[in-house]
Amino acid sequence: MKFAILGAGAVAGYFGARLDAAGEDVTHIARGAHLEAIRSSGLRVESANGDLHIDPAKATDDPAEIGPVDYVIFAVKLFDTEASGAMAKPLLGPGTTVVTLQNGVESVEVLSGILGAEHVMGGTAYISSVIAEPGLIRQTGTFATMVFGEADGGRSERGEKLETACRGAGFDVEFSEAIETRIWMKFLILVAMSGITSVTRKPVGELRHDPDIRRLYENAIAEAGEVGRRRGISLPEDAVAKQMAAVDNFPPEMVASMVHDLNGGKRMELDWLSGAVCRLGREAGIATPVHDTLYAALKPYKDGT
Repeated sequence: MKFAILGAGAVAGYFGARLDAAGEDVTHIARGAHLEAIRSSGLRVESANGDLHIDPAKATDDPAEIGPVDYVIFAVKLFDTEASGAMAKPLLGPGTTVVTLQNGVESVEVLSGILGAEHVMGGTAYISSVIAEPGLIRQTGTFATMVFGEADGGRSERGEKLETACRGAGFDVEFSEAIETRIWMKFLILVAMSGITSVTRKPVGELRHDPDIRRLYENAIAEAGEVGRRRGISLPEDAVAKQMAAVDNFPPEMVASMVHDLNGGKRMELDWLSGAVCRLGREAGIATPVHDTLYAALKPYKDGT
């Protein structure tokens, strides 16, 4: 099948490389030094799950050079959603599916308005990885899972074909019948990890056993969960306990990707993470003091330097 990886960075670039190595027809859409490195030296992955070197790797910054594909794996930073969604239009044919693996909870709605709801499938990813240098993706730990699903919770041919391709590429995959819940469950832990590891600039292993910081994690997760429930999202009663158990199982050196942006002086996704909890909470009439504080503390750095 034909894939375009739109935003072939630390997350989608990893999954795209695995699909590429498995024999799928993959083109990586990137920019800047990362694109030039892929073009000149291929795409490398360093991972405990097995290193890869895709060389040559098809790469471009212009989707019009690719034309319609079967699947677009869409994983740009949240602040680039609208611009990249418009840029993706040349990739669409009648049967093209755009799977968003972005961090927030509003991507499906935004992309549906740009590309048409019939083309968009919600998704999320569980992986800790970073662009260690242009052309090189380095994974922390071994977990790497792609989750996606139809909005109505049903099965579909396009979902089953994608599931088969991902299994063939050797990473974990789930064709979920409750994708909205899965997206929000990821969001609960993501906004806590992003805010707390960014404010402290410390990895999770140095934070999670401190009773005060652990309580901060719990409150951040619970607060986001209450916003989700008020918006009609079905979340388990033990959502906080489930996500704290996940925090306890993260590699001790893990930090949220926002920490790398903060330390690198890059623009951050803050407005769509803790900022979204605050904004959606106000819309729902819910107080969000934890995320109000995390957002305010990080706001001076959100646009980079």
